[in-house]
Amino acid sequence: MAISKDKKSEIIAKLQGALKEASSVVFVGFSKLTVADASRMRKELSQAGVRYFVAKKTLLRLALKQQGYEGQAPELPGEVAVAWTLDDVTAPARGIYEYGKKLKGAVALLGGVFEGAFAGKDQMTAIATIPPMPVLRGMFVNVINSPIQGLVIALDKIREEKAA
Repeated sequence: MAISKDKKSEIIAKLQGALKEASSVVFVGFSKLTVADASRMRKELSQAGVRYFVAKKTLLRLALKQQGYEGQAPELPGEVAVAWTLDDVTAPARGIYEYGKKLKGAVALLGGVFEGAFAGKDQMTAIATIPPMPVLRGMFVNVINSPIQGLVIALDKIREEKAA
């Protein structure tokens, strides 16, 4: 069914608003995705602060062209959706990547926009494997704590030897 001109301009405006406010954008390819899986994915992405919108590729390309991102847009075969967030720049890629592993072949990363430039599938997959910020903070604390912990263990061993 054809979309009216008003509806198209409304969709382009929504996409432009999303692209302006987004810290990162992921292009999602989906096929053979059941309604139940799509609903579950939308709900989990929403809980992680990620927004998800399905749009026609021509309308998406128009909105992207008007944003003026650097580089060349990745190839967008098949049905395409857009996932974006305002906060955690890795959350959209990570969420879609995880769902791609769960639903084998039904959902896939096609590329995205990261730091004002287009990124290909491989770059977005690499970004998706970056742990979330709380995990990174925990890893950092562990790195800082490790030498101190080693010193405490060494001092305890010296104490044990002197006590014996």
